[in-house]
Amino acid sequence: MSNKEADDLEFARDVIQSEMRALQGVADRLGGSFQRAVDVIFACTGRVIVTGIGKAGLIGQKISATLASTGTPSYSIHPVEAVHGDLGRIVEGDVVLALSNSGETEVVELLPTVKRMGATIIAVTGDPASRLAKHADVVLDIGRIEEPCPLRLAPSASTTAMLALGDALALTVARRRKFDKEQYALYHPGGEIGRNLLRVEEVMRRLDQCAYVRAGATVIEALERIDRTPGRAGAVCVTDDAGRLVGIFTDGDLRRRVRQDTTFLKGSMSAVMTRNPKSIKSGGLAHEAANILKKHKIDELPVVDDDGKLCGVVDIQDLLAVGLLPLET
Repeated sequence: MSNKEADDLEFARDVIQSEMRALQGVADRLGGSFQRAVDVIFACTGRVIVTGIGKAGLIGQKISATLASTGTPSYSIHPVEAVHGDLGRIVEGDVVLALSNSGETEVVELLPTVKRMGATIIAVTGDPASRLAKHADVVLDIGRIEEPCPLRLAPSASTTAMLALGDALALTVARRRKFDKEQYALYHPGGEIGRNLLRVEEVMRRLDQCAYVRAGATVIEALERIDRTPGRAGAVCVTDDAGRLVGIFTDGDLRRRVRQDTTFLKGSMSAVMTRNPKSIKSGGLAHEAANILKKHKIDELPVVDDDGKLCGVVDIQDLLAVGLLPLET
């Protein structure tokens, strides 16, 4: 390694360590003002509007996104655009989370009007004596942070501190709200997060789309039911008179039986069905259904309620359609 490379690595480590120190400083400063900020956001009847200029504004956008995705309605506004009309987005009952390390940026121009509108102001700043802090109802002081850039000017450690403090706010409020996986799934329907939090009800074929018969039905009647079922049904579920799942008969079962003898076709389903089949309860996660299908090498999985009554069927094709079971090559 050359001296230049070694010097670069040493400087990079210094940058990271500087930001770590900034984060530790923020953690050490948490106290009553942080608790008041959590109380204000938790009690907010409107929206949490996050604003900042430059790098602080970019951090504000991320904080706003984290708030919104964890149960606190939020959006961000640019302070310059705000004083040219976007202040109309703010109403009484809102909370404005204003970010400025110096506390003397363009953000300060918004605050007198915001106060008159009846919104509560939470300031995140490195200067508790700044104009921003003086306008705020709650001040979160990140402390004097020395930026690690060679010029000591480019926002870096200070914006890292703001980001971490914003995460702490958003997640503490979410924890107090008892924000759960179901709510999280509602806000994250796309991508892997959404797929992993899908419920079986969202992908299953409901009773009007399933092939199912009572245990006393004949095999021929069951096959006729499969033919009348919309879409491709690879199995017929069997229930008792109360609708509780008692068995299943698959197309694979049919092929194996036909090769041996065809007289079973006129017999009862109860004589040929697989009893106590694999199933999943309503409310279970779709990826759990996918795991059961893969583990037991089956294509259909009945869904039952707490009483064991048939609710529907999860088909491997439906899971493939939402990307839960990647095609194997």
